[in-house]
Amino acid sequence: MVKELKQFRVMTFNIRKGLGASGLNVNLKQIREALRHVTADIVFLQEVMGHSQKSIHAKAGLGGDHLEFLADSVWTHSAYGKNAIYTNGHHGNAILSKFPFDSWTNIDISNSRFEKRGLLHGVIQYHKKNIHIICLHLDLFERGRKVQLTRLIDLIQSMISKNEPLLVAGDFNDWRELATRQLREQLNLSEVGLETNGKHLKTFPAWLPLLPLDRIYFRGLKLNKAQVFNEKKWQNISDHQALIADFIWPS
Repeated sequence: MVKELKQFRVMTFNIRKGLGASGLNVNLKQIREALRHVTADIVFLQEVMGHSQKSIHAKAGLGGDHLEFLADSVWTHSAYGKNAIYTNGHHGNAILSKFPFDSWTNIDISNSRFEKRGLLHGVIQYHKKNIHIICLHLDLFERGRKVQLTRLIDLIQSMISKNEPLLVAGDFNDWRELATRQLREQLNLSEVGLETNGKHLKTFPAWLPLLPLDRIYFRGLKLNKAQVFNEKKWQNISDHQALIADFIWPS
């Protein structure tokens, strides 16, 4: 008897606070439309305004909670990790999910007050099994990223069993492509671009992708395919392009 296959789609996207590729235009409505078009079941987002009183957002009628606006009625479960706090709002990482969370927590991995970073770790239920999911956005500078990768590895080794499925996704800022070897050797994580295309997929800058900054790592799951979401209609809604992966889990 052939086992039934369960497929779900994962997406990671740095939305640049909803300000488009130029940083000058509010594109949240287009971002929401793009997210719906992709039909991902789990969406990892970076640079999400958890709350905004910025004049540029207010003038567009999109002040307040951007996560709620993006999730709307499509993703009924969400988690937000507040990292950077300032006078007119705060931003951080977020996860939208069609599956319920058992739990979630935000872990501060900041190296300085100038780059506030966090790991948003959630546990969701998929077909009566737990999947650990981690959304992150690492430092711009390599020295800081090395420290943060060590913290990520330590946290996973201490909190997550080797037998439990795991997804780690986000903006790694790893333009020299150094993180994958370390994550593979110490955590047995595979990267979706390397697995399906033999290379990390380029996502930055959106208008002419040259660098593979955005990644989806996994273990305990079967990968079907991976692709960059580069449809022309939505190419300039952020300075990053989104990365998508489809997974199959035998029931």
